[in-house]
Amino acid sequence: MTRIAIRQYSPEHASALAATGLHPTLARILAARGVARAAELATDLPELVPPAAMKGIGHAATYLADAIAAGKRLLIVADYDCDGATACAVGVRGLRMLGARVEYIVPNRFEYGYGLTPEIVALAARQNPDVIVTVDNGIASVDGVAAANALGIDVVVTDHHLPGSELPQAAVIVNPNQPGCEFPSKNLAGVGVMFYVLLALRAELRRRGVYTQQSQPPLQTLLDLVALGTVADVVRLDTNNRILVAQGLRRMRAGRMQPGVAALFRAAGREAARANTFDLGFGLGPRLNAAGRLADMSLGIECLLTDDANRAWEIAQELDSMNRERRDIEAGMQQEALRILEQPMAGLAGADASARYTVSVFNDTWHQGVIGIVASRLKDKFHRPTITFAPGDDTTVKGSGRSIPGFHLRDALDLVSKRHPGMLLKFGGHAMAAGLTVRAERFAEFQEAFEAVGREWLTDDQLARVIETDGDIEDQCFSPEFVTLLEQQVWGQGFPAPTFCGEFDVLRQSVLKGKHLKLQLGRGSQRFDAIWFNHADSLGASAQVAYRLDNNTFNGVTRVQLVIEHAQ
Repeated sequence: MTRIAIRQYSPEHASALAATGLHPTLARILAARGVARAAELATDLPELVPPAAMKGIGHAATYLADAIAAGKRLLIVADYDCDGATACAVGVRGLRMLGARVEYIVPNRFEYGYGLTPEIVALAARQNPDVIVTVDNGIASVDGVAAANALGIDVVVTDHHLPGSELPQAAVIVNPNQPGCEFPSKNLAGVGVMFYVLLALRAELRRRGVYTQQSQPPLQTLLDLVALGTVADVVRLDTNNRILVAQGLRRMRAGRMQPGVAALFRAAGREAARANTFDLGFGLGPRLNAAGRLADMSLGIECLLTDDANRAWEIAQELDSMNRERRDIEAGMQQEALRILEQPMAGLAGADASARYTVSVFNDTWHQGVIGIVASRLKDKFHRPTITFAPGDDTTVKGSGRSIPGFHLRDALDLVSKRHPGMLLKFGGHAMAAGLTVRAERFAEFQEAFEAVGREWLTDDQLARVIETDGDIEDQCFSPEFVTLLEQQVWGQGFPAPTFCGEFDVLRQSVLKGKHLKLQLGRGSQRFDAIWFNHADSLGASAQVAYRLDNNTFNGVTRVQLVIEHAQ
């Protein structure tokens, strides 16, 4: 069941925001997202939470400054998603700007799996590093750090994932989510943590007289990468993250970005001069992620590190081709998953739809690199915590999960692990996404164990899909100028883009390409073009519609289009 709801907001906060000059409707929208004061909308870098508030960051700054002074060889070990790739590029570019000798490796997910494993340490050791720096991983790498220590290699962990019960014995750990860290913004992506480490390191080098305020390297040139990784990792866009993303978007719109980022915009058919978070999350991010899903993320990292615009464009085209291949694989897997889930007691569809609280599904032909996307699609379709599995080695299956509000996926896996020792060989992640490895012969047992947690934790209200909207809007808001005003804000996870709702007459409707419903809607004397993507069923004479506003430019004329999220 799906229902349309209207977000609550504080009229006092909305009035206070409007009094500062904000459009009254925008003020109401922002108040509904918890914004009480105009100061919370600041996007200037000085408004960032100071690095010193993060546990371990002062130690990291002095440690890395000493390492640079001693000429030590640093090796970044990256993760293979967009956050890991951007964090690696920020780390390599930033550390080199600050005088470090630094290289990187990124594990192939199909050979080595996730994180700083002993196997990755052995691979890294071939480059004879003095120090390994992890980005977007490492907080759970107890065995990997131990292996590095045994080889005489120090490890500096920079990560944002939730720690397990035991922390690795690293030389330094920087993670806003580690025990005892009082840093108020717990939602930094891995790339954000690395950027903060660089800020602290630069400040330490200033203190040592290496740089002055005037001569210090311009780390702000890395903010396009920080914005891309932050949005693509779907972390909550709290005030601090919105500053980082806004600064990155500002650089993109001004054309001051890395050649690889510019090439990804071009490959995605997006206009950098109008860059927004949707472009990063649905245009650039998937193309960069395609390298890690189907091949090796080192190609994506090279795209972000090269200063040769021609080489960046070559790589971006290759990434675009990979992304098209990924979409084809994903479509086949999703179709197969729906077929499996039609079988009784195998999932949500069919006779037992109302009885299931979770989805966990496996097929021995599925691609490890794409199961996370398929899990996301199934989660959206069924509104249930969903984990899809592909073959691991001969004795395991590997899963990638996505969750719904109110169900902390990593904590659920932790409970399953405690209740069924030995079933999960490893797991990790956070509230809305997680990965795990399960003994193949115990997969059916896992399905039931995961379902049991779902039944305990989830209520009927949580299992009902709710589309939150900002209610109705005045006629004058259906203008390109108002849509542009909305586009100038930084929307994303935890700070959702405005969705509105209202009653409309359905004047005309037709199906495009066999799967998209194109409509003309009416309200009073007004007429609106509308599109409902991936929905081909026609509507009645009138409908309650939840929609987003979009500027659609054709032949040089810009008109407002309604992008329908749901109608009933």
